[in-house]
Amino acid sequence: MAKKHPFAKRLARARKLVQKAREIPPPAGSAWLDFSYAAQVKDFMRQANDQIKLIQHSPSKTPELEEELAAIYREMEETERALLGK
Repeated sequence: MAKKHPFAKRLARARKLVQKAREIPPPAGSAWLDFSYAAQVKDFMRQANDQIKLIQHSPSKTPELEEELAAIYREMEETERALLGK
């Protein structure tokens, strides 16, 4: 019997990682020029993406799940843009 995918847990972990990225104290100058800060933010975004990237290819996903995935991807993009000023 196939193992059920813990989609809810993965979505929660991804949201938690995005929140952790927001909680990193911003640098005094330009965020993009502070390489350590930018690397930390990018790493959290990468980890969040790794949590949810395969869900979109699952045959058992529902339309509600697709909407939630789209919302998380938008949230990740907006957070990265806000934190790094890209």
